[in-house]
Amino acid sequence: MPAVETVRGPVDVDDLGQTLMHEHVFVLSPEHIDNYGRGAWWDEEHRVADAITKLRALAAKGVGTIVDPTVWGLGRYIPRIQRIAAEVPDLNIIVATGLYSFDDVPFQYLHRGPGQLLDVPEPMVLDFMRDITEGIADTGVKAAFLKCAVEERGLTPGVERICRAVAQVHGMTGVPITVHTNAFTEAGLATVDLFAKTDVDMTKVVLGHSGDSNDLDYLMRLADTGATLGMDRFGLDVFNPTAARVDTIASLCARGYADRIVLSHDSACFMDYFGGAWDLALAQAAPNWHFGHIHDDVLPALREKGVTDDQIHQMLVDNPRRHFS
Repeated sequence: MPAVETVRGPVDVDDLGQTLMHEHVFVLSPEHIDNYGRGAWWDEEHRVADAITKLRALAAKGVGTIVDPTVWGLGRYIPRIQRIAAEVPDLNIIVATGLYSFDDVPFQYLHRGPGQLLDVPEPMVLDFMRDITEGIADTGVKAAFLKCAVEERGLTPGVERICRAVAQVHGMTGVPITVHTNAFTEAGLATVDLFAKTDVDMTKVVLGHSGDSNDLDYLMRLADTGATLGMDRFGLDVFNPTAARVDTIASLCARGYADRIVLSHDSACFMDYFGGAWDLALAQAAPNWHFGHIHDDVLPALREKGVTDDQIHQMLVDNPRRHFS
C-alpha cells in the first residue's frame, strides 16, 4: 500500500485510521513569543505537556491521525512537534509545507524569483520541494502536503504567486494540497479556477473552511470539480453554528457528496493570538472549539440527521486515505 510521511516517519495509508484533516498542535509567532511571551505567558514545558495531554485524549476517542497545516506564517517548528509526537504513539501527525499569507509573499521571497530584482527560479518552489523530498530544516521530517491561503482579498499578486508555486510543486511531486479559503467571499471558486489553469489534480485538493458556508449551490460547485470540502471548523460557532454545519453536511450526504467531505475543527492545543489568554478566550467565546467536539457532539448529531455510519466512515477514514494515496 502507499505510505504517507508523518512526524515519526512513513505510515501505510491503510493505518491512518480516523483522520481529522485540519488541526494544529500550535499556532504561534516566534517573534511574538521571543520578544513578549517568555517570562510572561509562554512556558514551553507547560505547553508541551498540555499538548501531549490533549492529543492523548484525542487518540483515546479513536482518532488515529491529525493533519496539521501549520506552515510559515503560523509558526511551524518541527522539533517541538517531534517531542510531542514521541509521547503520543497512538496518534500520527502529518505536517505540511507552504505559506500562509492573505496578501503578499514574505519579504524573504519578495525580491527573489522570476521577474524580480534578483531574477532567479522561484525560491518557494525550491524550498517547498526540499521540505517534501529531503525533510524540514535538519529534522528529517518530510512534509506530506502543501498549504496556501486565499482569503477575503482574493488572488492578490502575492497570494497568486504562492498558489502557483504550490501548484508547481504539486505537479512535480504529486503531493496533495490544502487551501485555507474564505467561504463568505466564495474564495473557493477563485482557487479552483486558478488550479484548473495550472493543471492541479483537483481530486488532491482540500478546500479548507468550506464548512463556514451553508450555501449548497456554492459547495456543490466546488465539489463538482473533484475537490474535497473541508468541513473543518466545528466548534468555531462565531463563523457558523454547529447545528447549521451538521444540517449542511447531512444535506450534502443525501445528495451523494459524502465521498468529497472531510471533518475537523481547525483548533489547536494553543494559539498565541490572545497572548497567554488562549484558555480564557476559548471558555468565553468558543467553548466547543476543541478536539473532542466532533466525536462527543457532531457525530451523534449527524446520525440523528440521517447520515449513516458508512458515510461517517467515508468522511473520517476513506476520504483521507484516498487523499494521501
